[in-house]
Amino acid sequence: MSIPGPSARRRLLIEAVVVVAAEPSAQVAWLEKYKVAPDEIALGFDDAFPLAGRLVEEGHLDRSALPCLQSIDEVFVEMAQDVGVDRWTRAALFTDMGWARARRLARDVLASEGEGDAPLPDICVIR
Repeated sequence: MSIPGPSARRRLLIEAVVVVAAEPSAQVAWLEKYKVAPDEIALGFDDAFPLAGRLVEEGHLDRSALPCLQSIDEVFVEMAQDVGVDRWTRAALFTDMGWARARRLARDVLASEGEGDAPLPDICVIR
């Protein structure tokens, strides 16, 4: 099995950030298209986030993006630990402050990386 090159790893990270950065209505449409729950947005980011450090080392991601990416990860960790509040619903995408903060941070990453208004990525869901 070959290890994906830096451009493929960067694309995986940027696509995960694009989903986090999207407007709530676009996120809901994306969730419905793939018949997945809102936590898939955070899980997709969680899968891609570990790539960031190596991408910075290799010069394929600006070091200035790391603090925002780390903050997004922290937001999702806090949300996962917050029992008693249903933060993982489609409605929460519109109203929850954690989602709003993650969205702002993700938009900052995309702007710093010169990744304008990219469409939400296609995904393959294995059930």
